[in-house]
Amino acid sequence: MKKAIIGISYVSIWVIIWGTVGSLIDYPLLKLGIYNVNSVGQGITFITTFLLASFIAVKFYSKIINKFQ
Repeated sequence: MKKAIIGISYVSIWVIIWGTVGSLIDYPLLKLGIYNVNSVGQGITFITTFLLASFIAVKFYSKIINKFQ
């Protein structure tokens, strides 16, 4: 049970990190007119940040889960 709670919390934190980093990258690109809302460029920005966040999260998962066992 504890492992499940830690896993769910870990994923939730990474979703927040992904959304925050994606938005911080997205905002200036929108303001500069590099792309528009709901455009392919915006999708690429969020997909790229998702892939990066996922890679980092998977890389550190075993270290975090073992630390709390």
